[in-house]
Amino acid sequence: MLKVAIPNKGLLSEAASATLVAAGYRQRKDLRDLVLVDNDNLVEFYYLRPKDISIYVGSGELDAGITGRDLLINSKAKATEILALDFGQSTFRFAAPVGKKWQLSDIAGKRIATSYTELLSRYLSDTDISATLVPLDGAVESAIRLGVADVIADVVSTGNTLRQAGLEVFGDPITRSEAILITRPGVKLDGRLDTLVRRVKGVVTARQYVLMDYDCPTAVLDKACAITPGFESPTISPLKKEGWVAVRSMVLRKDIHKVMDDLFNLGAKGILVSDIKACRL
Repeated sequence: MLKVAIPNKGLLSEAASATLVAAGYRQRKDLRDLVLVDNDNLVEFYYLRPKDISIYVGSGELDAGITGRDLLINSKAKATEILALDFGQSTFRFAAPVGKKWQLSDIAGKRIATSYTELLSRYLSDTDISATLVPLDGAVESAIRLGVADVIADVVSTGNTLRQAGLEVFGDPITRSEAILITRPGVKLDGRLDTLVRRVKGVVTARQYVLMDYDCPTAVLDKACAITPGFESPTISPLKKEGWVAVRSMVLRKDIHKVMDDLFNLGAKGILVSDIKACRL
């Protein structure tokens, strides 16, 4: 059995399970379940705290896992990223009380509260800034009000929690994070692990792209193909109407409307967009 760790709660949990379901794997229906065995795919899923997943995978107890890039770095575990999953995006940033207009240089000599001591230590070392770290296990945004820190460094997704605490971010992001699939360094991607990676990658890619179909005059076909080059090349089929062809190509989801506008202005007709559920490329 392949053993895979999944976040049991938090921002990554629901999206991780949804991605695996889209990739053809069973997932738990009761949030109290700690283990689920998918006998059809010979995979055991373990639902663990996101911050612990890198440690279990790095120690060899589990074969792979889904966690955040920031959590992997902070854990110091012997695990490695093999696939970015394109969800759970966040930044790790400094924050301080609103209105003080902090600069990065102002943190020198200050007390900085954080739950990510390893990640922050690396950053301070790389930037040659000396400051005092105040390790906390949660509720970091309350540290300044309670008098144990001057500044905090924390993961920011929407920023709502910081604003509610009267804080604002300053400086550039210390690091950018998203959900990632991890395993141990040197592990060969074969058998069920290779299948897992391929399936999940197919779902991630499918979410980033759409399938675009349109009819195009042959006179402008080269220009149309330049707009929609696809992966290898567009699929082109002749139409009964002389001088016209049907074109099918994968297009980045974020570019849909610009591509449709460009094709329409070129003379293309019947431009249709379809979702892709999964793919192998």
